[in-house]
Amino acid sequence: MRLTGVELRRIAMPLVAPFRTSFGTEVARDVLLVRAVTPDAEGWGECVTMDAPLYSAEYVDGAADVISRFLLPGLAGLNAAGTLDAHTVEPIFAEVKGHPMAKAALQTAILDAQLRAAGMSFGGYLGAVRDRVPSGVSVGIMDSIPQLIEAVEKYLDQGYVRIKLKIEPGWDIAPVRAVRERFGDEVLLQVDANTAYTLAHARHLARLDAFDLLLIEQPLAEDDLRGHAALARSIATPVCLDESITSARAAADAIALGATSVVNVKPGRVGGYLEARRVHDVCVANGVPVWCGGMLETGVGRAANLALAALPGFVLPGDTSASDRYFAQDVTRPFVLEDGHVAVPDGPGLGVTPLPGVLDEVTTATTWLPL
Repeated sequence: MRLTGVELRRIAMPLVAPFRTSFGTEVARDVLLVRAVTPDAEGWGECVTMDAPLYSAEYVDGAADVISRFLLPGLAGLNAAGTLDAHTVEPIFAEVKGHPMAKAALQTAILDAQLRAAGMSFGGYLGAVRDRVPSGVSVGIMDSIPQLIEAVEKYLDQGYVRIKLKIEPGWDIAPVRAVRERFGDEVLLQVDANTAYTLAHARHLARLDAFDLLLIEQPLAEDDLRGHAALARSIATPVCLDESITSARAAADAIALGATSVVNVKPGRVGGYLEARRVHDVCVANGVPVWCGGMLETGVGRAANLALAALPGFVLPGDTSASDRYFAQDVTRPFVLEDGHVAVPDGPGLGVTPLPGVLDEVTTATTWLPL
């Protein structure tokens, strides 16, 4: 395959409601979309960076700079030889240290173009075994428990099959207890700390054991595998790693150390969907269940996540919510919740493309990078 060039497109996507976690509050998404153009097809990728380096070291401006100055120029030799594809770019990308979200966005656009030209779906290529996946929803930190109860009730009424509550010190035991008491033990419930605690909080976090949670996600710092292993030995709630899982090797290490018994797979965090599939394979080989995390993606990123979440090892509901959970108007056709599930696109490539009129309305800047 040969690329004609790549377009970097910035879009502004207001959220339907503020989304608060332990590292900050988002009211809108500054999204970088990547469009890879070939003589035969074009493909799309979404960069899941935030506009500031709060969740990770990456941020939108930096990702655009890395793609334009380092990743794309590095592909010139492959492009000239006509041997460029989603696999052959990986060793070239490896020469650039870090920046997995930027790499994932460009690789996804290339893979989308590759699969569209071949008439193959993303799910078919990755090894999906389902045509729809169960959908969970992530509920941010609220100003009050009554506000939280109202939000959870709304999502359960809509049909979401799993509730994830964001927690932090000072917002943990009481809100979880309130949700359990209000909605009962039958609701699949888990919590996400986004690294907000330390091992010194172990006795406090053990109080969550009373609420029969599916898991506690990333309670400690991302580089604290030994701390997570010690915490896992001291609480009954399963420990799930998210930010710590940066590659298949990192997943294998965390499992071997006893630092995790569940893994949240985020393609942007591990450098793309090919590495995400490798993480899945490592976990399956070790009997560790996985689920697909979300980064408030538009329909472009959501389509790819749904394809990944349809692989056999994804046995827990992921953050594959419907489009209207976050956006009043998505840039693609909206993904909808039906009987607690969201359908996996089955068309060529991602199976969706941005709607031109909507895309133009939300675009704030474009850059064309010939190759």
